[in-house]
Amino acid sequence: MYNPKAHLKRLVETHAPSGYETPVAELLRDEWAALVDEFASDRLGSLIGIKRGHGGGRKIMLAAHMDEIGLMVREIVDGFVFVHRISGIDPRVMLAQPVLVHGKRVLPGVVATMPPHMLTASDRKHYPPIDALVVDLGLPAREVEQIVQIGDLVTMDAPMIELKGRLAASKAMDDRACIAAITTCLELLRGMRHEWDVYAAATVQEEVGLRGATTAANHIQPDCAIALDVGFAEQPGVANGARLGEGPQLGIGANFHPKLVKRLQEVAAYHDIGWQHDIMPARSGTDAWAIQVARAGVPTALLSIPLRNMHSPVETLDIKDIERCGRLLAHFICALDDDFVEYLSLLPALD
Repeated sequence: MYNPKAHLKRLVETHAPSGYETPVAELLRDEWAALVDEFASDRLGSLIGIKRGHGGGRKIMLAAHMDEIGLMVREIVDGFVFVHRISGIDPRVMLAQPVLVHGKRVLPGVVATMPPHMLTASDRKHYPPIDALVVDLGLPAREVEQIVQIGDLVTMDAPMIELKGRLAASKAMDDRACIAAITTCLELLRGMRHEWDVYAAATVQEEVGLRGATTAANHIQPDCAIALDVGFAEQPGVANGARLGEGPQLGIGANFHPKLVKRLQEVAAYHDIGWQHDIMPARSGTDAWAIQVARAGVPTALLSIPLRNMHSPVETLDIKDIERCGRLLAHFICALDDDFVEYLSLLPALD
C-alpha cells in the first residue's frame, strides 16, 4: 500500500545534485512502474511517466524537478577538501554540517570550522564565503588523494527527521516533495477515469537554469501544464509566508494562465481542498517559467508546497500538504474534457 511518508523518505535520502539526477530517475522508474503505462525521457535526462487517458490524446504535463543543491570538489590541500557551489548552497548553514564526498567510494565528512578563539574580531562578524569552506574526511592526505579527485560531488548527509504532527525535515525537500505529490496524484488516478493523457515529468537541472523543464516541455508538447515547486512558509523573517498544513499555494501572476488558475480554484472548492495564494507579479523562477514559453506557448499553472528553511539541510514541511496537492491534481485531471483547450484560448480581459 502506498505510503506518502515512506516514499518521500526514499526520495529525499537519495543523493542527486544538478546534472547528476540519475539515482532519482532510477528510483522513480521502480516507484512509478505500476502507475504509468510507459516511460520516456529527453536527452538531458528528465524522466517522463505517461499515463494514458480515455480520450483523444490531449496532454497535460505535470513537472517537478529531481535535482538538489550540492557542491563539487575544486581542490585538495593536505587531505582537506575545498569546494565549488553547484547550485544554491548557502554557506551560512553549511558550517559544521555532515556531508558525503562521492569519490571512488563514498566518504563521510564534516564541514570544518575555524575555532572562534583563532578568529579576528572582524572575522567573527561575518560568515565565511563558499571558497573558505573545508571538508574534513578524517583520513591521511595520501589516502584522500587516492579516493577523491577534482570534480567529485559533495552532498549533504541529512536523513529525514520526523517532527511532531505530520511535519518532516530533510535535505532535498526542494523539490522531491513535489515529486511525491505527483506520485500521490498517479496513485489516486489508478481508481479514477480521466480523458486526457498525463505526462508526469521529473525534470533535471532546475536549480541551475530550468533546463530540464525547457527540454521536457519541447519533447512532450503539452496542451497545458502544471509545474510544482516549493514555496516560502511562515517562519521568523519571512513576510507573507504560507501556513504549513493548510494546503498548497497557487501561483497568481503573469507566469500563470488566468483561466487555468481559475479552474484549479473551482476544483479545489468543489472537493473541499484547502489552498493558499502565492502572489508572483512577474518571474516565478520555477519550471513554470520555462514551460510557459516552450514552442508556441503552453498555458501553465504553478502549485507550491509550503516549506520552511529552504535551501538548507533541514527543509521542513507538512506531509498533509503533499497529499492535498496530489488530490487537487488528480481531481483537476479528471475534470478535463475536449472543450478545455478552447476554454483556455479565450483569454479574459480587464473590465
